[in-house]
Amino acid sequence: MKVHEYQAKAILRDRGVSVPRGVACFSVDDALNAAQELGGDCWVVKAQIHAGGRGKGGGVKVVGSIEEVKKVANQLLGMRLVTHQTNADGQEVKRLLVEEGVGIDRELYLGLVIDRATQKVVIMASAEGGTEIEEVAATTPDKIFKLFVDPGQGIDDADVSALLERVGLAGDHVEQGVLFVKALYMAFWDTDASLAEINPLVVTTNDKIIALDAKFNFDDNALFRHPDVVAMRDTDEEDPAELEASAVGLNYISLDGNIGCLVNGAGLAMATMDIIKLYGGDPANFLDVGGGATAEQVTEAFKIMLRNPDLKAILVNIFGGIMRCDVVAEGLVQAAGVVKLSIPLVVRLEGTNVEKGREILEKAGLDMVTATTMNDAAQKAVAAAQG
Repeated sequence: MKVHEYQAKAILRDRGVSVPRGVACFSVDDALNAAQELGGDCWVVKAQIHAGGRGKGGGVKVVGSIEEVKKVANQLLGMRLVTHQTNADGQEVKRLLVEEGVGIDRELYLGLVIDRATQKVVIMASAEGGTEIEEVAATTPDKIFKLFVDPGQGIDDADVSALLERVGLAGDHVEQGVLFVKALYMAFWDTDASLAEINPLVVTTNDKIIALDAKFNFDDNALFRHPDVVAMRDTDEEDPAELEASAVGLNYISLDGNIGCLVNGAGLAMATMDIIKLYGGDPANFLDVGGGATAEQVTEAFKIMLRNPDLKAILVNIFGGIMRCDVVAEGLVQAAGVVKLSIPLVVRLEGTNVEKGREILEKAGLDMVTATTMNDAAQKAVAAAQG
């Protein structure tokens, strides 16, 4: 789950992390009132969408008068903002953040993620703040410094100091930075975040260290522990198909290809997408129906996939362990009776009750292509989609 910048900053502010004063706005009048409430003679008006690169896309404006606040708010609200992290249609801007202007002396990067290999939190820092960190990582990875923190032992001041010195901080800035990083780490840990990113982390012209921007992603599996975080969810920013799938207990992610995938188990789903790519195809989605899917859930899965106008074929790849092949077969038959399947269907069943499942499909007389192995299934699905 993602949240907007102003929500991420509220989480940080509540935990003692320094952020600029700002107000979330949903209308032009809100923006004008926010600028007057904040005072001063310089403000930053920021579009709030769940995507990076807003500045390059024209979604962040520095203004020097109330009249400019009104003009920019009118421009941004309702526009479709296109960035390198949105699709070609962009994302409609429905919220703004109006912040006080900040004098910037230096820009740094700071990020926290979970490192699965070491089972530790990795704190990343770079002097290349304000740029796309993915580009820095790809072209000059030596400019990103890392500190691995064992959650059982917690964060060490000396280690953080050494990290900050490597990105060019010294003296009082290091002392401030240590307090900042420790507070950010606790915010990350306390909320079960999967990502916390401050880009840029700035040293201001009056020698303060603050988070000029903030991004948080959260572990969906831990949200039951954080109703306050769940309350921040903005479903307008999420794929409708993914929301619909989540509501019926399916794990679904939209992709750009044309071969629909219905698979049980995340690992098998990933392998299925890989083998489709191997044979020259492109998966249209990740769809894990899990180990205990019902016939009704399989039906809903088909409905969701078939709403994709680019779909050219569907590959069902089931290895029955906990998930029984006969249940999947019943779901396929039920789905065929509900939806009009006008594209090729390739089915590979293996595992628990596979013979019963195949018998159910054969008796139903479904128009489908059967496969016995993953290689066979992928090649037939790709051929069908290209066909």
